[in-house]
Amino acid sequence: MDHPGETMAKEDTPLHWLRTLFFLVIVRPLVLVIVGLNVRNRRALPFRGPAILAANHNSHLDTLALMSLFPLRRLPQVRPVAAADYFLRNRWLAWFSQRIIGILPLKRGANRRDLETQFAGIDAALERGDVLILFPEGSRGEPEQLARFKTGLGMIACRHPTVPVIPILLHGLGKSLPKGEAVLVPFFCDVFIGDALQGFEDRKRCMGAFEQEMQRLAEHADFPAWE
Repeated sequence: MDHPGETMAKEDTPLHWLRTLFFLVIVRPLVLVIVGLNVRNRRALPFRGPAILAANHNSHLDTLALMSLFPLRRLPQVRPVAAADYFLRNRWLAWFSQRIIGILPLKRGANRRDLETQFAGIDAALERGDVLILFPEGSRGEPEQLARFKTGLGMIACRHPTVPVIPILLHGLGKSLPKGEAVLVPFFCDVFIGDALQGFEDRKRCMGAFEQEMQRLAEHADFPAWE
């Protein structure tokens, strides 16, 4: 019997190879060679799901950098969650984002009555054993500044209390390709992977624990402020 997390790779073979080629030829050289990543506490990274990676968000490179940490054969099970209104406004961008990068679109602004519909894709992905990438700040913020985290992460974590949430602090990518810029600046970047959080039934406690771990990672980083 096939592993449920490997369904996409086996049923979508042409796109699977196109995705692999894209990451092998473009993403990995860009992120790992031109930019460069220094990964701290890599052993805490889950190479099998279900799991949730929750990181700060300063750059378009954030998603690709996190995905580059996984073996190429695992890419079909690594699903970044992103706002549907941003990626679906152009059909070619929507196709590439969903079919090649593997983005899982999330409708923003849904009310509580729509939560079951809003989280249906996320629930299904975690039940398949996927690794989701979430950015609790919502949109990209100022380089190397943590913005206020939204509670969507806590809601998802409480719906799946046995799924580990791994806090990740990204530093430097906001200088390489910040919000509003189109020119890449080679700038060595750091990835700080925190300890897994799980077992929450209250979203406020979940968010409190997540914020505390992110602050701990930021203090551990101890980098000077950007000029």
